[in-house]
Amino acid sequence: MNAPLTKDFWLSCGHHLLDRDVGGGLLVTDEFLKIYLARPELALPPEACAAERALHKKLFADPRAPVASAEIAAVKDADARENWQLMIEFRDHLIRHRTLEAAYVDLVRRNVKVPHLFVNQLVHVILRNVLDGCEDPYELRAAELLFRPQRMTTHEGSLIAADEETVAGTSGTLVSPLVSMLGLPVEAAIDIMNDDNAEHYFEHSDQFHMAIDLTAGRRGLSALGEVLARWISHLLAVEADMESLTEMRDVNLTWYVGLDSEATRIGDALWNGEDLDAATKARIVGLYQLKFRDPHIMVENHKGEPIYLIMAMSADNVLRLKPQNLVTGLPIKHLEAVT
Repeated sequence: MNAPLTKDFWLSCGHHLLDRDVGGGLLVTDEFLKIYLARPELALPPEACAAERALHKKLFADPRAPVASAEIAAVKDADARENWQLMIEFRDHLIRHRTLEAAYVDLVRRNVKVPHLFVNQLVHVILRNVLDGCEDPYELRAAELLFRPQRMTTHEGSLIAADEETVAGTSGTLVSPLVSMLGLPVEAAIDIMNDDNAEHYFEHSDQFHMAIDLTAGRRGLSALGEVLARWISHLLAVEADMESLTEMRDVNLTWYVGLDSEATRIGDALWNGEDLDAATKARIVGLYQLKFRDPHIMVENHKGEPIYLIMAMSADNVLRLKPQNLVTGLPIKHLEAVT
């Protein structure tokens, strides 16, 4: 008897166009690189000059072909020149590394300046690899927080996260050309995930129209904690247990990682002994205690000490997680798991 098919999700990230190495890392393929040529920023407009048309044709035939600076400089439109420059630099970065994971880790460790859109796309497809085979819709929806900003609101005493782009009504602006290529719908009403509708997530995971409850002590935050632990394991090859805390009582921030800019600011204030005002406390969305299963991997001064992860929304009620902080901010001895 054949095994049941695993439920698929996030087709728009292009994971099905990638290969995998023996360690499970994502290998760049020509098909994946061609996705960038279909982006609106690089699609040829009717008025495109001969140089831009020649460049597009060259890369469509061989997406790894070397591109001289003179070829880009010959493009007449200034915006198009900038778009091509950014894309070629990013493409060259990807193909210099053995896997997409290695390319991502190198980007964030060296703080290489690339468009946020490119970084979020990398996180999206790497998370699809990390969560391959996952059939828990709560974890999958929670994972969206790592690559899509969330609009936070309270509803009947609950703290709800909804996709900012969807809420703003801009989801018709395609983040991935695969949405269009695959004929995926882009408009839908927003529902809050619950046990009755959670299974419907797989039918429209690329629409990002399902909100999630992130109230302390509920399933959303624990699901996100599972995702964060798997992200750390995949990129750094260290196993950790994550506990979602409901309050900050007796928390000793000997080591903390802010999962976003606002959380880092709050962590710095607490570490310096400052008191938080009521408005600042209200911005804290989640707090996790992380413990490595093998304490010997930690730097000497912090062996066995718990690490706290903080996430907080901005003053305008938007949550913008920075998963790269987990790659660069943890007190572990070795940081070369992904090469």
